[in-house]
Amino acid sequence: MERRTFLRGFIALFASPTLSPRSYATEAPAPDFPPIHKSEADWRALLEPARYRVLFEEDTERPFSSPLNGEKHVGTFVCAACFLPLFSSKNKFDSGTGWPSFTQPIDASHVGMNKDFKLVLPRTEYHCARCGGHQGHVFDDGPPPRGERWCNNGLALLFVAEGDVLPALRT
Repeated sequence: MERRTFLRGFIALFASPTLSPRSYATEAPAPDFPPIHKSEADWRALLEPARYRVLFEEDTERPFSSPLNGEKHVGTFVCAACFLPLFSSKNKFDSGTGWPSFTQPIDASHVGMNKDFKLVLPRTEYHCARCGGHQGHVFDDGPPPRGERWCNNGLALLFVAEGDVLPALRT
């Protein structure tokens, strides 16, 4: 990384307003589902430790470690915490990055976004709009026509094949 690029990012980090980990600026339409609020203990009881770390501690799984990266069947990808449908298989593509990638979410109201400065330079993080579970980051290097790459942690999703019943939203 060039020194100027690093310095610009470092300055931007401190010149920008501070964002708390859960203060999200969402430009999506009003959701048509109720939000879900559970305690840390409740989520830990429902989720395997690795899923909990990705969803609620914003961890990242190793690239090429998720079986969902190679998932080619027709179906729906739902949030692994609350079961809200997030992505359709028709919008999945092989980005070569090692994480399941999509061109767009099922509905803009199903995801919330915020700026993430964890790597100094800003990135756009997105999360499940219902439970707040961290999903991944969106980049502007995807395929046409939208040019977006929604890069998702596989542990943050569950796949439901077409013809199978989607799980009821967790309460």
